[in-house]
This record gives sequence, structure tokens and C-alpha cells, in this order.
Amino acid sequence: MSWISPHATSLEVVSAVRCFGGTQYIYRHQSLATGTAMRFAAFVPPQAEHEAAPVVWFLSGLTCTEENFTVKAGAQRVAAELGLVLIAPDTSPRGEGVPDDPEGAYDCGLGAGFYVDATEAPWNTHYQMSTYIVEELPALIAGRLPVDVSRQGIAGHSMGGHGALTMALKNPDRYQSVSAFAPIVSPMNCPWGEKALRNYLGQDRARWRAYDACALIEDGARVPDILVDQGLADNFLDVQLKPHLLEQACASAQQKLTLRRHDGYDHSYFFIATFIEDHLRWHAARLMG
Repeated sequence: MSWISPHATSLEVVSAVRCFGGTQYIYRHQSLATGTAMRFAAFVPPQAEHEAAPVVWFLSGLTCTEENFTVKAGAQRVAAELGLVLIAPDTSPRGEGVPDDPEGAYDCGLGAGFYVDATEAPWNTHYQMSTYIVEELPALIAGRLPVDVSRQGIAGHSMGGHGALTMALKNPDRYQSVSAFAPIVSPMNCPWGEKALRNYLGQDRARWRAYDACALIEDGARVPDILVDQGLADNFLDVQLKPHLLEQACASAQQKLTLRRHDGYDHSYFFIATFIEDHLRWHAARLMG
């Protein structure tokens, strides 16, 4: 199926609020990839009133929607200064008929799409989040929002950090920059990831490697460089996140990695808000030459 038609679906403005000289939007549209209505947030900086601006995608973590990063990260001020469009998609399809974890757990199903294209029933009907982020949304906004889709960076937090790393590694010609906050670096080797990948992709662990940053690097995927920030007071550090695995994979493959560890910082948006300026400047330097 092609995602390039500019007339495939329409964008509905849910809200528009003036912010640091730009505008913070929430949009709704009908997704071809997920077969559901989807929402995303878009901050358009003042520079985009005159010319198309580079875009940084931010992928959020478990239980989040498009609102978490938009409301809590405090990113708009720096994005307005740098002239970056910020787009924050939702973390999963939602709506009537969309399957959820049968036990009501937060780590699979609604709010926990893990940015994969599911192949297993009942998830495969709607949970096509990789195609949605990488293909459909960029095609949808091209020509409708003042975005230069030839200059894209991608970032994320936790589950979204996993999504950002894997999407960048698999699409190095699409994303010129990548960064992550407390990412799940190897979902094949943590409880959250093992549960999600088994549900979405089936029992064959070889198929999981396409959605594991460490495995992708081991298998030859490369990007120019990676920035990761990790708090050392993060409750999920040792069991779910395991940044040392990414450090080892990058060292073995000579993949350039800047991994910064921070005493006292946890997994919350207070951590993200503290270092979001560093990340946006990292992306701007790579997207603006």
C-alpha cells in the first residue's frame, strides 16, 4: 500500500495555541496504516511562517499520548529559537475494536504499541506503528505543514527511545539525527520488550531483531552518531533499560555513541525537561548543517 498520496486523508485541527511566537497544534486524522483515527501534536516555530523548517519527531513511552511531551517537556521555547518543527505522535492506535492487553496491563496494547508493525492476530489489524511513523505521517504533513521532510531528526523516551533508535538505524537516509532519553535499548532482553515482541511478532526471536537497537547494530545498521541520556536514579534502569548493552554493541561495531549518565535523575519528564535543550541543539546542528 502506498502512503504518498497527499489526498489520502484530511487533517482536522483539534486545537491551536500561540506559543513562543509559534503555534502549538493538536491534529486528528484517519490513518490508513492503523485503520483508526489518530492524533498528533505539532509545534510550528515562527521561522516556518517564511520557509519550511526541519522537523524533530518525538516518540513517547508506555502509557503516554501525544500530550505528555507537548505539555511536560518544555521544548517549545528552544524549538522556537532554533526554528524546529516538533511532532509528537500518539503511542498506539485507539478506538472501538482496537485490542488491548487482556489483563489490563500497561506494557502491551493501548498506549504500548512499541513502534512495530505487528504480524500476529489480533494485533496486526491496527498495530502498524512503524509504518505509521516512518511512512504515513511524513507523507501526510508534507505540503500541509511548513515542514522540510528532507531534514528529519527523531528522538524518544523509554519505549519511544527504542522506537527512535530502531527507526533511525533502519532508515539512515530518512533521519539525519537521532537521540533518546532512557531508551529500552534491547527489548529482546527485558521483560517489557519480550512480552510486547512476542505478542506483536510471534515466537520466532529472529524476527524480533528488526526492532532491537543492539541487534540492528550487531547486524550492520549504522547512523552517524547517537546521543543518549540516562538517569541513574531510574527505577527501570537495571531490569528494563540496560544502557550498557547499547554501549557494548556500539563499541564492538565502532558506532559513534554519546551516552551520558546523570546521578539523581529518574525516569520522569523532570529528567527530560532538564536535558531537552541539549537534545534539540544536537538535532539542530545536524539538520541545519
